[in-house]
Amino acid sequence: MDRPERQAQQTARQATGRQGTAEADNLAVASFLLGLPGLLLFNIVLGPIAITLATLALVRGTNRRGRAVLGLTLGIASLAILAVTTATSHGVLIDISS
Repeated sequence: MDRPERQAQQTARQATGRQGTAEADNLAVASFLLGLPGLLLFNIVLGPIAITLATLALVRGTNRRGRAVLGLTLGIASLAILAVTTATSHGVLIDISS
């Protein structure tokens, strides 16, 4: 291979790597932003989504590792709050009869 072709291939690989890292960074931010309201609202939906997005961001090698870990922690805490709330109310989340 001559030098211009090799440089073009290397540039293409670097651009793909940057795009993948940017996508992983966006996943980390999304996991944090969904995990935060998931503590209070729609924990059954937002908790697993935050966990999934954070895991994907960490696997893809995000530069925002702290934010991904925080999103993962918030997602797990959201599900823990849901479990405690359900257990203390004997499985009834909303009591319509009273």
